[in-house]
Amino acid sequence: MTESTTAAPDGADQSKEPGFRIQRIYLKDLSLEQPNAPQILLVAAEPQVEVEVDVAIARLSDEIFEVALIATVTAKVDSKVLFLVEAKQAGIFEFSNIPPEQIDPMLGIACPTILYPYLRSNIADTISRAGFQPIHLNEINFHGMYEHRIMQAAQAAATESSATDEGKIILPH
Repeated sequence: MTESTTAAPDGADQSKEPGFRIQRIYLKDLSLEQPNAPQILLVAAEPQVEVEVDVAIARLSDEIFEVALIATVTAKVDSKVLFLVEAKQAGIFEFSNIPPEQIDPMLGIACPTILYPYLRSNIADTISRAGFQPIHLNEINFHGMYEHRIMQAAQAAATESSATDEGKIILPH
């Protein structure tokens, strides 16, 4: 039995197949504050918890992006902050031979979906280590979040263009 391989010509891309690769997942930032301790720890009341999650994307090169999930978890008792956790879970993702119109949804949906379990775990662990019952964040529909952002951007662009196009000449870039 013989093996045969074909080599790509020099200077040619080894593969024109689309590729998506996770280069690294890491905890970029983590903060815990208990501004009203120890007095607030003596109050026997159920805390109200607020959770905010956002996505930030930074282009590192033509094919490499950093995607960061930023979460703020605030627990209050009697309108006083019991604890505040801020976390930024990030990842470096590489896209090769993927059309640009497909990269944006992957950055806004697939990458945050990959990062979210790490963020949830780090937040729950931090809250537990602070002496509280861990808070496990609910699942997030990143597809819906992405669609909502696209819709907001389109509305903002329509509002801006109708308000600023009067009497202006738009030159091509």
